[in-house]
Amino acid sequence: MNAHRLPATEGMAQQWFALFVNRLAYTLQSPRPHQESGRHYYFRPKGTEASKGLSVKLVQRHLEGEHTLGVYSINPKTQRCKWVAIDADYRKALDDLLKLQSELRKDGVEAALEKSNRGGHLWIFFETPCLARASRVYIYNLAKRLLLPIKGVGLPEGLEVFPRQDAIGEGEFGNAIRGPLGVHRGANESKGRRFWFYYADYTLDAQLAYLEKVSKVREEQLVEIVRGMEIPPELNRNDAIGPRMLHAGRKGGFRILDYVEVSRKVGRNWIARCPSCASVNRDRAGDNLAISVEEPQKYICWAGCSRDMIRAALGRPIQTRTA
Repeated sequence: MNAHRLPATEGMAQQWFALFVNRLAYTLQSPRPHQESGRHYYFRPKGTEASKGLSVKLVQRHLEGEHTLGVYSINPKTQRCKWVAIDADYRKALDDLLKLQSELRKDGVEAALEKSNRGGHLWIFFETPCLARASRVYIYNLAKRLLLPIKGVGLPEGLEVFPRQDAIGEGEFGNAIRGPLGVHRGANESKGRRFWFYYADYTLDAQLAYLEKVSKVREEQLVEIVRGMEIPPELNRNDAIGPRMLHAGRKGGFRILDYVEVSRKVGRNWIARCPSCASVNRDRAGDNLAISVEEPQKYICWAGCSRDMIRAALGRPIQTRTA
């Protein structure tokens, strides 16, 4: 990881903070890959330091490459966001993002295009925080106009729009997205990689200077653009649908959601008590088990319990095939 370490000043961190931080809650990407999946998952840190929320110092360490932050778009006190990010990670993703960027220009909206592992992230910044719903209405209508795919609306791949919700409740977080200009631990196996914005030199100074110059959308401009618009019904995924209702009627095999009680939704996961942890009187907070919302056959215990242990604790051990 040393090859990716870069010096970052407090001033750089303050610039980044002003652009991307709309609330102090944050996530961190695990520095080590998960033992079974090999993926570097994100988690919400706990403890005294984490309770203070995201700070300029933590952002500085993100820019230096010491850790990787995830940031949330919606502030639950206002239901507003500083930015909209469109994440596309599939074969023709970059082509679709360039189409979207071109269409945005017709409305006088400038967007910054960031590289990613298989595609990119398109970022739109607001002069002052705007209602999350208005930003989502705008992007979903653009996607429909351009016939672009939306992930999760009957499609396994497509655009993901952050914020993912029109509003979130008190104590909720919504969905975090990887903070730009840090080191993505999951890229290029265990080596990590920085993904830069196009149209600027690959230095932190140049990147931040470019982002400062990107035109910011005024609230009255956004309000005028979306006047009379709603999210197209065929693209309006309901994030409030409960996990069992969402996957009811699906046939075949073991379904973890039939055996655990979901307590809440955090980001892309349902959160529940881990059956294996509970069997040995652990996970008293009931938040060790994360179940993918879109693919509930995927689940993980953050305390390290394996799928075999979880299934055994539920009395539904994984069957081993015999010759």
